[in-house]
Amino acid sequence: MTRAPHLAGHLPFDHALSPQLKFRHLPATSRAFADSPLDDLWEADCARLPRGLRALRRRARAFAETRLAPLSATLDQQPHLAPGDCPPAVRQMLAAAGRAGWLSYFLPAPLGSLPWGAALHPPIWACSLVVEEFTRVCGGQMLLLSAHHLGCMPLLLSGRLGTIRDFLLPVYRSNERGDPHLVAFAITEPQAGSDVEEGHGAQRYRPGVVATPVDGGYLLNGRKCFISGGDLARSMTVFAALKGEGMESWTCFYVDCTTPGVTIPRTEIKMGMRASGAAEVEFIDAFVPAANVVGGLRNGWVLNRGTLNSSRIPVAAMGVGFARAATEVAIEFARRYRLGGKVLLDYQDVQLHIATMLAETRAIRNLVWQEARHARQPRQLHASLCKFHATDRAQAVCEMAMDLLADHGGLHEQRIEQIFRDVRLTRIFEGTNQINRLAMIEDWQGQLLDHTSPIGV
Repeated sequence: MTRAPHLAGHLPFDHALSPQLKFRHLPATSRAFADSPLDDLWEADCARLPRGLRALRRRARAFAETRLAPLSATLDQQPHLAPGDCPPAVRQMLAAAGRAGWLSYFLPAPLGSLPWGAALHPPIWACSLVVEEFTRVCGGQMLLLSAHHLGCMPLLLSGRLGTIRDFLLPVYRSNERGDPHLVAFAITEPQAGSDVEEGHGAQRYRPGVVATPVDGGYLLNGRKCFISGGDLARSMTVFAALKGEGMESWTCFYVDCTTPGVTIPRTEIKMGMRASGAAEVEFIDAFVPAANVVGGLRNGWVLNRGTLNSSRIPVAAMGVGFARAATEVAIEFARRYRLGGKVLLDYQDVQLHIATMLAETRAIRNLVWQEARHARQPRQLHASLCKFHATDRAQAVCEMAMDLLADHGGLHEQRIEQIFRDVRLTRIFEGTNQINRLAMIEDWQGQLLDHTSPIGV
């Protein structure tokens, strides 16, 4: 197909009135202040990143396109699997991800796999770059890989070298050998989704998973639900209250999933991110040694909140990935589909529609990068704001793509309906977006209540 020299309603770049042409003929000193490069937007953004993160982003994109993209449609449409069942192609993908370092990059080499050029910057920024690239091609496989880091985070946040040495490093080494060892993060209970993510609700909640002290350790009893990757995990960070106490006693335990009394009764049949299971986990007198307490007794609540602060910015990056994917699908459709004798992209209202999608996507990416680059010690206000705003706007972009494709948007072959189903989950996990708004206010309330100084917004 011959490429048109320009879009309808616009001048070609070589026209005498084209600013792109005129800028190139300005003196070099002038072009330092006024230029209009024709670079690919993705490449232009890469050029703005520090060198180490730039290389990481390129590697993540290549892995996503070669390993994740070919499986995406098949995994989304496969029949619901029994707990623990894993297609061979997924096991191969997990092994390849482990060998490539995508399951161990929250610590720098030689402890983990993060190159030192990237390790000079907050790991949450590195994670956000990787998550966006993986999300763009497959939300379910992205979640399968990313939820593992969520499960590992309490081990890192414990601040205890023994915990990292005895629990986290063996996980990393196994993955780097190509022997997948996923770690799940187990906080949600059947009667407590938001109550285990927000202090005011937790104050009134009666814990469902309870740890009873016994000789040498604890017996866990109760159920967790909606545990991402819990069906394939080999270990979990499980949060439980001590017997006879409330949420103030919440304690984190590192649990081997082969422990007698730990079972996965079922996984959910769910709307989106179907390549990653959402498991129910049951504990019946499951013994956990005292040495497997993470971060000390009664410190589970702060480990939980710290983990959520660390994970909410990468969840916002998921929103960026979905918005980007939806925009790319819409543009490709507008390039191909003809109406009234011309392609959709030549209609000005379609151009306006796509311009809005692009602007929304780039705005939330800028928000994510801005917050992530300063997230060495992530603050709840910033993380929560980033999460709810980016994911809300991402869904709006996906809806705009559905609008543009009209009847074609509902067809699986167009991919946008899969993206549309996947993006909705980003507004629910890591705390619903309503909970994240309240978390932002919770963190900000000191300034809101201080009548002696002006509020800075």
